Amino acid sequence: MSLISSRGFKLLWAAVFAVALTACSVQPRMSSEDPRAELTGVPYFPQTIHECGPAALATVLNYSAATTTPEGLASEVYIPGRRGSLQVELMAASRRHARLPFVIEPDVEALRAEVAAGLPVLVLQDLGIAGIRRWHYAVVVGYEPLTEVYILRSGTERRRHEPARRFAAGWERAGRWGMIVLRPGTLPATATAETYTRALSAAAGRIPAEDVALNFDAAVKRWGDSTTLLFAAANSAYASSEVTKAEEFYRQVLALDAGQVVARNNLAMLLLDRGCVTAGQREADLALRLAPADSPFLDALGDTNWQARSLQAGSDPAECSNQ
Repeated sequence: MSLISSRGFKLLWAAVFAVALTACSVQPRMSSEDPRAELTGVPYFPQTIHECGPAALATVLNYSAATTTPEGLASEVYIPGRRGSLQVELMAASRRHARLPFVIEPDVEALRAEVAAGLPVLVLQDLGIAGIRRWHYAVVVGYEPLTEVYILRSGTERRRHEPARRFAAGWERAGRWGMIVLRPGTLPATATAETYTRALSAAAGRIPAEDVALNFDAAVKRWGDSTTLLFAAANSAYASSEVTKAEEFYRQVLALDAGQVVARNNLAMLLLDRGCVTAGQREADLALRLAPADSPFLDALGDTNWQARSLQAGSDPAECSNQ
């Protein structure tokens, strides 16, 4: 996919996305809530029949300070014909409420790490028996290692206590899918620069631009050595007309890897947009020279170079103080 800059240049871009399934249906106990083992402040919304998806999503959204209700979410995520909700719809609804959904790694260590970091995890379970599927969404809010029990907001139970082996079996049958929702500037405990960049790229244009910027800024502070993240952050800033920030990010990419010809091409376009024609021509020439002979971007790099040469003929070096 490409974006068009203010002068009509094609800004090279990459985006990522994906998931689906439907859900719903309607032990040992700890003595009391323990803030050391669980997130006691997570709200609870009792599930109505088949509507565990809206209830579970309302739980994590409200905990992230996005005020909503299961009733309000039902029209967004509940599919009467399937008597449940699709995972992709839960993610899309999270974005509509200005929250970034992030699918965790499919293992219990990642799940526990997110909860320990203060992020409840919305999970899909299969509670069926004898091969009969019974899909259900719940929210994991705690884990007690001594008794090996998970604590969930689930169905009509505010604090369901589920033995770890039983939970793991039901989660396994449902593909070990789990999602957290993040308020702007909050990072997952278990993300990598690449997995977080994919999640943020999928949300581009679906959550407010200022929130995207906050998310990228927080991510760059953690993973400032990731060219993948920095390149995506630069493209996002450029698309939002934050040219100073975009230029900074592109230059950080090139400081880490001078051979990133797409980043150099986009930097050239940014400089040309600013009127820095000589500097833009220099970057466009270098990008074309460094590109491998079999690069799929050769045509785009050649177009930028041609545009730069066309502007060079009538340019005034004084137009840009950074020439």
